[in-house]
Amino acid sequence: YYCDKHIPMVKQKLGAACRRIDVDQGLGGGAPGSKPAFVAMCNLVFDSVDDFQRAFAPHADSIMGDIPNYTDIQPLIQVNEVKM
Repeated sequence: YYCDKHIPMVKQKLGAACRRIDVDQGLGGGAPGSKPAFVAMCNLVFDSVDDFQRAFAPHADSIMGDIPNYTDIQPLIQVNEVKM
């Protein structure tokens, strides 16, 4: 559901302001056989924080409201600046 429904919906709603979306699935922790710290991560790439806020704000309720359709895990949201 996440990759087939949620992410395409997010991409459609955010439009051209969202330059790229990457989805990572956690496979394991640092020690062999250990569990990953996160089940999955999604990186939404924008030219600026302002671009993100303008694109996300009008759709925040529908995007966040879709989360219970694929997980009961509370998402953690972090804003980063890509350096390299």
